[in-house]
Amino acid sequence: MAGNQDQFEIKFRLTDGSDIGPRSFPAATSIATLKESILAQWPKDKENGPRTVKDVKLISAGKILENNRTVGECQSPLCDAPGTVTTMHVVVQHPTTEKEKKAARESKQNKCVCVIL
Repeated sequence: MAGNQDQFEIKFRLTDGSDIGPRSFPAATSIATLKESILAQWPKDKENGPRTVKDVKLISAGKILENNRTVGECQSPLCDAPGTVTTMHVVVQHPTTEKEKKAARESKQNKCVCVIL
């Protein structure tokens, strides 16, 4: 999908509407490397930032990008025209703790269905 383009200009849109970047990345850059870059550049004044690469989900053209793919493989010819800046959306999703999982299970078990006749 990358065509003959060797570099991509990418900015990362955070959930509050602010951006990190844009920066230029080679087409061979892995999505995992992009996530590491996001971690390194994450604004210090933002709460609930990612702690690890596993906390970061990148979305481009409506698809969640896989860590083992490259930037060039993930580009959409319809959305990522040469000479433009690609926007990737960043979602921070912290892993749930065992306590949170247990509370969710108990909540499901304690639900009742009321039928009014």
